[in-house]
Amino acid sequence: MATVFKTLTNNDVASTRTLLHEAIPVTGTIVSGTYVGRENIKNYSHGMFQSVYDYPYLSSSANHIFDITVGYNSDSPLSASTSTQNAKKINMYNELAQVLVGHDSTGSILKFDQDGDIASGGQKINEAVFVNFARLLNKDEVKKGSFEIKLLTGSNPMSASSPLTISDYQGTVNYRTNSPAGEYGVLYTSSATTNSRSGVGLIYYQAGVAVITASVFSSNPLGYGNVVNDYCPFATDAVTNAYVPGGHYKGLITVLTASSISGASDGFRNRMMNVQFNNTTELNSTIYFCRANHNDFNYSSNPTYLSSSKIRVKDQSTDSPVSYITTVGLYSADNELLAVAKLSEPLKKTPESELTLRVRLDY
Repeated sequence: MATVFKTLTNNDVASTRTLLHEAIPVTGTIVSGTYVGRENIKNYSHGMFQSVYDYPYLSSSANHIFDITVGYNSDSPLSASTSTQNAKKINMYNELAQVLVGHDSTGSILKFDQDGDIASGGQKINEAVFVNFARLLNKDEVKKGSFEIKLLTGSNPMSASSPLTISDYQGTVNYRTNSPAGEYGVLYTSSATTNSRSGVGLIYYQAGVAVITASVFSSNPLGYGNVVNDYCPFATDAVTNAYVPGGHYKGLITVLTASSISGASDGFRNRMMNVQFNNTTELNSTIYFCRANHNDFNYSSNPTYLSSSKIRVKDQSTDSPVSYITTVGLYSADNELLAVAKLSEPLKKTPESELTLRVRLDY
């Protein structure tokens, strides 16, 4: 072991950041309840949200994928004492809004805005479906510009003939930063024929929450005239909640007012064709350049370095000293050992050589 410590200066320390991405595909076969009896879909007694797993949730192999809930604010035309779980739906909207959007100067909870301009009088999202992805999937954040969800909009929820694609188009350059939860992007619909796009929701990258306006399932905005329900025929099978040919369907307003949150979540899940995005793992590193100059660390205090008071690696008294570096220790200011780095093989050190060892701490 060396008997001296060498002080690291600012020029010997560098910080770096590396972003690692992983593709996350979630298919509709899992989301819609692949297993008999929908054992991978968990509803709770409180009835405020629904959890989706990739395997029956009672199994030790199950992984939590995301939660689904629905809600609207008190200004919504759907808010009424006769609506099922009316207070809970308002509470869910307000809870997510105050976390993701925040409060105004008077302390009132701000509403979700379709174009992300929170303070302006733009089109507000008064009724929404919320998809909260598990940390296991989105890691540190959802990669900007990678989020895409496809929803089935035809009269047959099992048909993929008319999927509605929603994505954070140009999210890498058009994301917003005026949220207390971090950065977020606007979700758009896209048409391959007209290339027209309109904002239908928001994706909060760090929080891993997608907010989708309920009006994507309607030909008209909620609260304006008669809503055409052809985009939202939810099956009502009591056991599997699967598509039943010729069965009875519930339209959008009926789902949000007469159904429970779990029931509305069932309807939305059966309309999910797939979800895909890339997650992000942020790897921060501090790199220490440990420099051994020609006159540094040429001796060792290891007892095996000596034999009968003579240096083992010297045959003649005039020979240059030699040492072999095997370990680098990083110490605090009061010489307490904080970290140890092992070399893959010993490095020979003599007064005729200089070494720079690169030690990286990841966190």
